Amino acid sequence: MKQEVLRLPAEQLFQKEIDALIAAETNPIPQGWRMSPRSVKTYICGGKAKGVEITPKYIGHERLVEIAIATLVTDRALLLIGEPGTAKSWLSEHLAAAINGDSTRVIQGTAGTTEEQIRYSWNYAMLIANGPSEEAMLKSPVFHAMETGSIARMEEISRCASEVQDALISILSEKRISVPELGMEVPAKRGFSMIATANTRDKGVNEMSAALKRRFNIVVLPTPADLAAEMEIVRTRVEQLSGGLDLHAVLPENAVVEKVCTIFRELRNGETLDRSQKLKTPAGVLSTAEAISLLCNSMSLAGSFGSGRITEEDLAAGLQGAVVKDEGKDGMVWKEYLENVMKKRGASWAGLYKACKELNE
Repeated sequence: MKQEVLRLPAEQLFQKEIDALIAAETNPIPQGWRMSPRSVKTYICGGKAKGVEITPKYIGHERLVEIAIATLVTDRALLLIGEPGTAKSWLSEHLAAAINGDSTRVIQGTAGTTEEQIRYSWNYAMLIANGPSEEAMLKSPVFHAMETGSIARMEEISRCASEVQDALISILSEKRISVPELGMEVPAKRGFSMIATANTRDKGVNEMSAALKRRFNIVVLPTPADLAAEMEIVRTRVEQLSGGLDLHAVLPENAVVEKVCTIFRELRNGETLDRSQKLKTPAGVLSTAEAISLLCNSMSLAGSFGSGRITEEDLAAGLQGAVVKDEGKDGMVWKEYLENVMKKRGASWAGLYKACKELNE
């Protein structure tokens, strides 16, 4: 039977792997966890369990993964910081999936996030009819996580207003939520913790207070160290994402992935890979996540309107949209890159240069 849900949570998508790790467990399991810290690392970084191949979910510094897992064993919350596209949310989801088997207790931080979404709100029809009661409460994901001794996730915490961020200070310090309307306090069960993410590009939106930062153990996730590492991440994620979509196209060839990652790295870093030429940088981030999205979109173009194999024209269409976010500034940056870098790279780049130039005219 075909999957009807657009995107399954990690614990369902990789249920076979999680079950195999739980069945093969031989190490001590912290209270409230489903598997040991070592098994969580295997789930995140890859390995084998009971003959089942565990696919890597995060490709990068394994020591950072160990630090993140070790933090969640303690009573400290975890804050993942990094550039857009460094897999902060991806790692957060998979940590919660492996540890609790439930990654869905999540709050998406925005300018419109309120304190009630952190604590609790009310069903006002029941509140007016019967007064305050537990039945009339609408508990937040954090509230549910405290009651069950599991992990809550907070995405883009720096996008929330200061008063919303401050609501977390007492929760993370006291490990309890007060409900004055009912004259009670709800203490957190063992195993409760929080994983938050913050984007370094948005640092100035609502800077986190020193008091709140002290409640977190901070792990900085770097961008991929080199071209080979970024290509491996992109290939892996494109294969995973395209498998759940009806793209009717073959996976991009290695040369296609290399071209996209090369362009993104050079424009992101402001210089060619051999460091022989300085480049202007566009307004966009051109993250690894955007490279993955670009290739999936190119596959969709190839499958829907082409032969099912990504052509230079399919790739050029995606690159144009990814790089040129601001027509004034980015358009000039992209034109200069085409003429000063791509045009001079020889026959292997000639087709892509021509396709990009035609779109850019």
